[in-house]
This record gives sequence, C-alpha cells and structure tokens, in this order.
Amino acid sequence: MTNLELQKRANDVRKGILSSVHSAKAGHPGGSLSAADMFTYLYFEEMNIDPKNPKWEDRDRFVLSKGHTAPGLYAALANRGYFPVEDLLTLRKLGSYLQGHPCMQETPGVDMSSGSLGQGISAAVGMALAAKLSKKNYRVYTLLGDGEIQEGQVWEAAMFAGAKNLDNLVVIVDNNGLQIDGKVEDVCSVYPIDKKFEAFNFSAINVDGHNFDEIRAAFKKAKETKGMPTAIIMHTVKGKGISFMEDNAGWHGKAPNDEEYAIGMEDLNKIAERLEKEGEA
Repeated sequence: MTNLELQKRANDVRKGILSSVHSAKAGHPGGSLSAADMFTYLYFEEMNIDPKNPKWEDRDRFVLSKGHTAPGLYAALANRGYFPVEDLLTLRKLGSYLQGHPCMQETPGVDMSSGSLGQGISAAVGMALAAKLSKKNYRVYTLLGDGEIQEGQVWEAAMFAGAKNLDNLVVIVDNNGLQIDGKVEDVCSVYPIDKKFEAFNFSAINVDGHNFDEIRAAFKKAKETKGMPTAIIMHTVKGKGISFMEDNAGWHGKAPNDEEYAIGMEDLNKIAERLEKEGEA
C-alpha cells in the first residue's frame, strides 16, 4: 500500500477507536490512538495473515502486551476484515466478543489474551521460540507501552529472547511519553530505551511512529537482521489525531462524552478530507 492509503486506513482505525470507546463509555483511547499507525502498518502491510482463516498455522503472530489498548487492535482487525466494523460499537458490552482486553477464545484475529502488563512479551517470546523449534517461518510481533516496560518481567523476557537469538521476534515500544499517572520520565524513567534493549542483545531502531517511511524501513531492517531480535522504539503522540486528547495523560483511560465525541469525529473527518485532496492532487 502507498503511504497515503495507509494514512487513510489509520484514520479509519482512529474513527473506530473513538466510536467504540464512546459507545462503551469506558476504555483507553490515548494509547490506542498513539499506536493506530503501527496497528495499521502491521495488519495492512507487514504481517503474513489471512482474515478468512484467523487460525492459519503459518500466519505471523501479534501479541498486544499493552492489552488495555484493545480498541486500537479491534479497530485494525475490523478494518482488515476479521469481523464487521459495526461490531466495534459493542465494545465492553454484556455478551460482546470485544472485551475490555483481548481474548483469544472470543475474538477472531486475536492470537493471545493479554492485559496484565508485562506478560504479553513473554508469550510472544514463547511463540518465537516455538517457531524456531518447529522450523516454521512465521514471525512474531508484540506491542508494549513505555510505562509497561517498568515491569521487571519485560526484561526477563528480553534477556531470554536475546540469549536465544530469536531473530523472528520484533518487540515494539509505543513511546508516547505518558502513562496513567503522568510523564513516564517522572513516574519511573525507562530511558534510554534503545540502549537497554541493546544490552540484551537486541537490534534497536528508533522511529517516528507516525511516519510510514520510517516504520517501513524499520521492519525491513528487522527482517534483514539475523542472530538477534529487534526492538522498534516508536516515538508517538498520545491521543494522536484528536485535538483535545493529544499529549494529555488524562485521556489514558477515559471515554469522551457526546460533545467531546463530536469534536473528535470532526477532527478525524478533517484529516480524511485533507487526505482525499492529497490523493486528487
């Protein structure tokens, strides 16, 4: 896909995030929006998957380690064709298969149930090791929050992945700089993130998480890197695309009311209009 096509898809994903969290009157929009471009690139460009066959044995795997940003994952899955986009409005509702955190038993396209921060990367490492042991070619991707990597289990998993030379593993960190209590550097600084992963025998790449050229180049390098896993640290804006949510820790886990929803959709519709004009130019 072209960058413009990816930008349009990402904007649709953001609309799905905003609509689902508003409908649920609960959820985590901030970190879902910051990762929307990455969700889009993974599911529309990077991963070898088949929405018609979600359990295909040789598919690439994705683990959402920061499971509270499920609205972003669901919006990407729906737009990729795993289930109807309209179902996003059932988020967190009684009887819905779109739970507050990803559930592999209920939701098509979800490869691992997650939500307890720090644990998803361990599952991803296990999947990558399983691929090596069974001589399979599938790759494994996992997305972590920058606040999440304050968890010790993250570094145990990283140590194991580096020691076992799992070059089929890509760990992505959404470095939007904010967590529920404020700035990551003020709560418990995780910096420098890249140097920490390099110390565990990772190839570390810093990218603008809203720039598809940089994202594309990072994944290309990850595939070319042999003998070690890759960590992609994507620098993003929390709440990206919604004017009043951007770079605001207060929108980590809060749903917009009707008025805020209308403003947010207007913001995203303006982006859609701009992208349409760019396509016509």
